[in-house]
Amino acid sequence: MRLRTLLATLTAGLATATCLAAAGPAAAGTPARHACSAAVAIDRFSDALDKTTYEGTFVGNFSALAVDRDGSLAALADRSSLFRLDARTLRPRAAVRLADEQGADLDSEGLVVDRDGTRLVSSETEPSVRRYSRDGTILERLPVPPALRVAPAGRATANQTFEGLTLLPGGHTLLASMEYALAGDSAGIVRLQTWTRHHGRFTPGAQYAYRTDTGLGVPEVQATPDGRLLVLERGFTAGVGNTVRLYLADPRHATDTSGTENLTGQPEVRLVGKTLLADIAACPSLGATAKQPQPNPLLDNIEGMTITGRDRTGRLKVLLVSDDNQNAAQTTRFYYLRVRV
Repeated sequence: MRLRTLLATLTAGLATATCLAAAGPAAAGTPARHACSAAVAIDRFSDALDKTTYEGTFVGNFSALAVDRDGSLAALADRSSLFRLDARTLRPRAAVRLADEQGADLDSEGLVVDRDGTRLVSSETEPSVRRYSRDGTILERLPVPPALRVAPAGRATANQTFEGLTLLPGGHTLLASMEYALAGDSAGIVRLQTWTRHHGRFTPGAQYAYRTDTGLGVPEVQATPDGRLLVLERGFTAGVGNTVRLYLADPRHATDTSGTENLTGQPEVRLVGKTLLADIAACPSLGATAKQPQPNPLLDNIEGMTITGRDRTGRLKVLLVSDDNQNAAQTTRFYYLRVRV
């Protein structure tokens, strides 16, 4: 009888631990226990918003995250919706529709909450970067270098343009990442475009070249407090699943390629240096389930990322989100990471 009681107690304890890892908040300051690599650990994940709606709007298709000035989360859907989420529960509190100058939907991919609370949003349709007020009114549209425009206006491929958007420390430099290479550039070489703020307006600045792993694109970038970048690289293979890797990149010593028409491996062009932090497939699954084949059931189509602060040990608290494409075989999932950089 005692043995049965002990076994029951242990089983209940394991079930509770699994539930907390999957859905419950980690205690403040508690070191992350679930290592993905020497630099990255995962605290938990949440599927709380998967296949839900808010006031008639589908909650999902998330492509970007940002911390708003009031501490809430801004979550951008690539079908022209911008949600305000409770930072603790993820519960939606508001939704704003975004549109272009003609009132048409965007393919909205990147998000920055600027220091005045306005929103900078990239769309990969043209591509474009627009500034919106909190209520979704267009305030300005940033100029985009001609070569980065979708063909025939430029050399970019439709749906392979501006995915990531981030503001570097100090607030004077905005950076957007192309997802894939321009026509004429070597495969795997993507361009990182910057804008410099002068008298409150952003004008195109330096451009850098970043090499992805074979077959992967760049869905998101986020600036770290010291001016480096967290870069997500992502790919998908039918019947196998997603590949998602997190890199630390440093553009500070890279060559300005804004005047280089074709990037073909020229020795004089110094690429953005990068260091692998973690392959997300190496993270413990924490009891996650997948609706389609995945190398790790924790994985899905991870596309959004933001830095929410630091823990007591100085590690960055990084929040990822997957884009479910409003597809029954995919999941809207949030991932809570601790990252040492």
